[in-house]
Amino acid sequence: MCRSIKTLREPYTEDVSSSDIDAAALQYVRKISGFRAPSRTNAHAFDAAVQAIAAATATLLEELEVRAPAVAADQRVAR
Repeated sequence: MCRSIKTLREPYTEDVSSSDIDAAALQYVRKISGFRAPSRTNAHAFDAAVQAIAAATATLLEELEVRAPAVAADQRVAR
């Protein structure tokens, strides 16, 4: 969909900041709305959508259960 939105979950990205989430939300709303910058008439709806998507994204990232990365055979602990 939007190539400039990057994956924000581990193991692809560590230490995701709120600015990373906000930037992704902004890119999403820009893509969906077709506006790079909305008119004054649409600014409230645009900004509210960015905030809602950022909040949903933060919730999603907090609630995802990420499996531990696979361990190479030579790194496994002998039992």
